[in-house]
Amino acid sequence: MLTLAVTPRTEKDSDALRASGSVPAVFYGHKQEATPVTINMKAFEKVWKEAGETTLVQLTGVDGTKDTLIKDVQFHPVTGLPLHADFYVLEKGKKVELMIPLEFSGVAPAEKAGHIVVKALHEIEIEVAPHEIPHELIIDLSKLVSVGDHITVADIKLPASAELKTAPDEIVVSVTEFVEEKVEEPAAAPAEGAAPAEGAAPAAEGEKKAE
Repeated sequence: MLTLAVTPRTEKDSDALRASGSVPAVFYGHKQEATPVTINMKAFEKVWKEAGETTLVQLTGVDGTKDTLIKDVQFHPVTGLPLHADFYVLEKGKKVELMIPLEFSGVAPAEKAGHIVVKALHEIEIEVAPHEIPHELIIDLSKLVSVGDHITVADIKLPASAELKTAPDEIVVSVTEFVEEKVEEPAAAPAEGAAPAEGAAPAAEGEKKAE
């Protein structure tokens, strides 16, 4: 399990904290009062890259040990460094609802044959026990062989404790036929002096060339 050591936040100047190599943060939950803390910046960046928002992170050092999810991170628009982090404390014995990203793997034989693979969903919502939260859910594209083949939410393999919140009949990915669009060329203009086409209206009376 990923672990982060936190310390109580006594410094009110957030810029000073960041300058010293720390990230201001807060952890809170349904039965947990919001508690301001600080975290070593390098340690946080390492955990964030591995965990994202869908992996359990254990906080230690303040008010015991807390099982949490990283709920939100604010980054500097220029440097990309973390400015602030929110951690949501999970209740023991209770499931959590969250969006899990979908990871597409493999190559669809239908795509090799020249057809189009359309990815309609990139995440789904589930309710799951904290210890079984998946970092991502894998979608195997190699099952898509022919036009019309598709994978629905119900086809996704979930952890044992997970329950779907997204509609099971929603299509995740499908195959459509590639149809080459024909470009119609414009009709050629009649050559100068050519006789008018059959059925063309005769010139109006008096419409003659000047002598």
